[in-house]
Amino acid sequence: MANLVEATSPQQFEELLQKAGKSLVVVHFLAPWAPQCTQMNDVMAELAKENAQVTFVKLEAEAVPEVSEKYEISSVPTFLFFKNNQKVDRLDGAHAPELTKKVQRLSSAAVPMGTGVAAKEDLNERLKKLVNAAPCMLFMKGSPQEPRCGFSRQIVELFKQHSIQYSSFDILSDEEVRQGLKTFSNWPTYPQVYVNGELVGGLDIVKELAESGELENTCPKAITLENRLKSLINKNNVMLFMKGNKEMAKCGFSRQILEMLNSTGVEYDTFDILQDEEVRQGLKTFSNWPTYPQLYVKGELIGGHDIVKELKESGDLEIVSDITECTAGDSRMQF
Repeated sequence: MANLVEATSPQQFEELLQKAGKSLVVVHFLAPWAPQCTQMNDVMAELAKENAQVTFVKLEAEAVPEVSEKYEISSVPTFLFFKNNQKVDRLDGAHAPELTKKVQRLSSAAVPMGTGVAAKEDLNERLKKLVNAAPCMLFMKGSPQEPRCGFSRQIVELFKQHSIQYSSFDILSDEEVRQGLKTFSNWPTYPQVYVNGELVGGLDIVKELAESGELENTCPKAITLENRLKSLINKNNVMLFMKGNKEMAKCGFSRQILEMLNSTGVEYDTFDILQDEEVRQGLKTFSNWPTYPQLYVKGELIGGHDIVKELKESGDLEIVSDITECTAGDSRMQF
């Protein structure tokens, strides 16, 4: 793909930035020995197919120390986003959903949306989708993990105390949404809470609802993450947590494990971890297994790509559907 390239020198890197001009450039600072970088390269390849107007650059961090030092690259993978030869955003770590969101947001901002009524209609459609993105949506400064103002921190704490299930949007990451939502909702301040696409209000309203005991009736209650994970790993006798799905794997390891499972004829279901960051991070702790894909049989962890490959080579994978007892103690099937 012409828009997916590898830079091997500072000069080539600078030339790519200058050549792109106003268009978005996404630079992946990587290390060839890091498996998470390999996986994120697969994600970048998919994004390159879907975003022809964006240039994606792979850059080995240790091969260009002056560039890495200039942009304070201390770990891999790290992604930097450039427009007009200027850094406009940054993402540290292997977070495919967040990378996808940033590419979509920043690349769309690079394409003129038109003027006047047409542009306003486009923004209103986007805002409608955002306020309906989850049954309960919180528009705040920062994230639930790292609130960036006292009001946002208080509302997150109230939701936590009352076990409210919600999704959030960081208004500091998108000035268009930040300003547009004030007009859209006729509510001039943040945070803002929406339920089923309708504005509930800000911090004071949420406090009143909590004090009156109405908050739980207004906002959906959350199931605990642990219970949700238990339900997911037991959704089918054989469950594969992967990047992508049966129809389209989004990393090489996931693609290979699909091929191995398909060769056995066993019935199985999949869960795309790229679509749910809470599950993606939570399952690592729940299973004490830091990477994906992960294969479960009857709710018990079998292991990842290497374990399944060993089982395939030994012939043991063929009887996976007949297993009645297995243990995750050493992450292998017991016979």
